[in-house]
Amino acid sequence: MAAKDDAIAKPQLALAANQSPTSMPSPKTAERNKGIALLEGLLREQSVPTTRLPEGRARLLPLDESELPLGSNWAWFKKYQLRHTILGISFLLLVALPSAMVSLYMAFFAADQYHSSASFSVRSIDAGGATDILGMFTQASSGSTVSDSYILMDYIMSERVVAAADQRFNLEKIYATRGLDYFYGIGSNLAVEDKLEYWKEMVAVNFDHASGIIQVTVKAFEPKQAQAITQFIVENSDNLVNGLSLAARNDVLRATQDEVLASEARLGRARVALRHYRDKSQEISPEEEAKLAVQLIASLEQQRTQLNADLVTARNQMGESTPRIRLLKTRIGSIEQQLSVERQRLGTGEERVGADALSAHDVAGRIAEFEELETEREFAERAYTASLASLEKARIEANNRQRYLALFIEPTLSELAQYPTRFMSALLVTLGLLFAWGIGVMSYYNIRDRA
Repeated sequence: MAAKDDAIAKPQLALAANQSPTSMPSPKTAERNKGIALLEGLLREQSVPTTRLPEGRARLLPLDESELPLGSNWAWFKKYQLRHTILGISFLLLVALPSAMVSLYMAFFAADQYHSSASFSVRSIDAGGATDILGMFTQASSGSTVSDSYILMDYIMSERVVAAADQRFNLEKIYATRGLDYFYGIGSNLAVEDKLEYWKEMVAVNFDHASGIIQVTVKAFEPKQAQAITQFIVENSDNLVNGLSLAARNDVLRATQDEVLASEARLGRARVALRHYRDKSQEISPEEEAKLAVQLIASLEQQRTQLNADLVTARNQMGESTPRIRLLKTRIGSIEQQLSVERQRLGTGEERVGADALSAHDVAGRIAEFEELETEREFAERAYTASLASLEKARIEANNRQRYLALFIEPTLSELAQYPTRFMSALLVTLGLLFAWGIGVMSYYNIRDRA
């Protein structure tokens, strides 16, 4: 216990010696120093190496700023004042002054801008079963019309439309700088790419995927100019949709039209060949001629049969040399010669194949040739009829799939300038600068504390 008391007493004596007689420690400071001395004694008993505090840092912190020397208090105040002065100057230069300049520019120099809007949609004739006008514009769009709508949006924001608008309106004249508003003016002698960038700032296109409605908003320094440009966009969009629809329709019909032309040419060739055959044979149909030949042969055979019967009867009654029998024999011979001739006309009685059968001049050969030509004509007519039916069906389908631009809000004429949004623009600039300045200040203090 004696060693422990000595360890406690020595630091207290050292602290008392370091303190001047004029500045006696307060009770709370004395109690804190006593605790520190007690802790050092305990550490020394356990043979743990310790580091003694310097003479001037016997107390951890001053309890009151009045205990600090007058010189050190003034240095701390000057350092604090310099740091806050730098922060104030940076805030003034980086936040307050730019915000004030933007606010003054938006209030006194920014020119008024008027807007004109139009709403339309790309529709298909067979798209949905809407029964009223409102349903036609609010029904869900099909995939094909959605793709056409995106094509139309890209077209409105393309260099082709910008070039056409510049050729018609002279964009550098319409959007020329108004007064001292150099920020919203287009400038002069710009390339088409720069005009396209300015066009994207003045023209906005929004697409509602649920209803398929496209809304176009155009800003200009004059309300009639904004309306004219919006009307120009609507007209060009309508021409584009009609052109795409016509091209798609022609693509659908091109194959069937080619088929109709081919079948029509084939039918024409078959009819010409049949006409040449009739001119050469001088008969409408060899089948009818064959029917007449068959009837004639049958009549001749009937007559021959009757004459043969009369000849048998005459032979039974009179001799061979009588005039009647000679007359009957002569008539039977004439009829048989006529039968032979008619049979030769109907057919040769010999088998013919290939080209000989088609080139024969008898009735059978002519019938074979005529049947081939007639078969070709009938097949060509059926093919032509089928191709016409296919063409009509394809035409109906193409008409049902035809696209058109349904405009239900005409380009509006603004009476009040709504752009630029002066207060909102100034507020956004101020908040952005304040946020950037705050991030910079916090980053500085973070780096300083870590260093």
